[in-house]
Amino acid sequence: MPRDFYEVLGVSRDAAGPEIKKAYRKAALKFHPDRNPDDPSAEAKFKEASEAYEVLSDDAKRKIYDQYGHEGLRGQGYEPHFQDMGDIFSAFSGIFGDLFGGGGGGFGGGGRRGPRKGQDLELRLEVPFMEAIQGVKQEVEVMRHAHCESCGGTGAKAGASAKTCTTCGGQGVVIQAQGFLRIRTACPSCRGEGKVIEPADRCPACAGSGRVRKAERLKVTLPAGMDNGMQLRLAGKGEAGEPGAQPGDLYVTLRVQPHELFKRQGDDTFVELPVPYALMALGGDIQVPTVHGEETLAVPRGTPSGKVFRLSNKGAPRVNSPGRRGDHHVQLVVDVPKKLSAEEEELLRKLSDIQGHPSQEPGFWRKLFGG
Repeated sequence: MPRDFYEVLGVSRDAAGPEIKKAYRKAALKFHPDRNPDDPSAEAKFKEASEAYEVLSDDAKRKIYDQYGHEGLRGQGYEPHFQDMGDIFSAFSGIFGDLFGGGGGGFGGGGRRGPRKGQDLELRLEVPFMEAIQGVKQEVEVMRHAHCESCGGTGAKAGASAKTCTTCGGQGVVIQAQGFLRIRTACPSCRGEGKVIEPADRCPACAGSGRVRKAERLKVTLPAGMDNGMQLRLAGKGEAGEPGAQPGDLYVTLRVQPHELFKRQGDDTFVELPVPYALMALGGDIQVPTVHGEETLAVPRGTPSGKVFRLSNKGAPRVNSPGRRGDHHVQLVVDVPKKLSAEEEELLRKLSDIQGHPSQEPGFWRKLFGG
């Protein structure tokens, strides 16, 4: 079972972004493999801290984690994507540049890195309240980079090929000395590839990048019960990776529109209903709306205005627990008519006379409180 991410970074659950970033910088410096060559557990702790920071520094992922924990993240399709240390240094290059003098912060051991996985993308999708409750299929258009068909993603024109980088000798990395650390960083000339394509040999269709930007229509299936801020992961639908590497993933972040009648907190739903005074006083059965249709509610005799009734298992579906739902809460309030017929007014005055209203008499409240 993974450790709690807040515990990993040593911060409170209400820690703000700058505090989380500061904690990660501290952990990264402490467990950096180059500083712990004799500790085989350091690399694992370094990765653990990086995974914690990746989630807690992202508002959408943090919201899911706070509500549902590790299982909730997996249920939304999130899996830590750091395949090796190079992925971590690439993802948080800004932080490691500050820590280790602007080189990206690679660590000792190994030569040229392998082909890099494509970047992840995020798409924000807005859906009506009831569609999020019931689940829906939508078609969306995504702009992303795909491998160039002209050169097959190599970046070289027909008949040409990449040449060994003279800066790093084909290693893809250069070494910088920072005090007691020997920092391996990606070669600035070939960007870690170990090879370069001369300008005259670049593919004209993609200008040597090996990728072209294109629009793609995708079908997105939202499971029933999705809530505001939740994410879906579409594996392999992000940016194209380097030749031989996996493409990135597409994360669809949901924005749920408010509903005119229902409200929601987690998997529980809420509704407020105006009910005639006579029904509240005498009791009886009424039909109440839920997100799944109408239900019969037995109102007890003498129910006070504002009373809340809970209908078990009638709320929003639980995304990670098929067949289970939250609860539905119905608050009944007395419906006071703004207009009365002559007959209604006469009957109400008779009722008022029968019941009597001593609070209308002068001095009533002073007597009640001993004044």
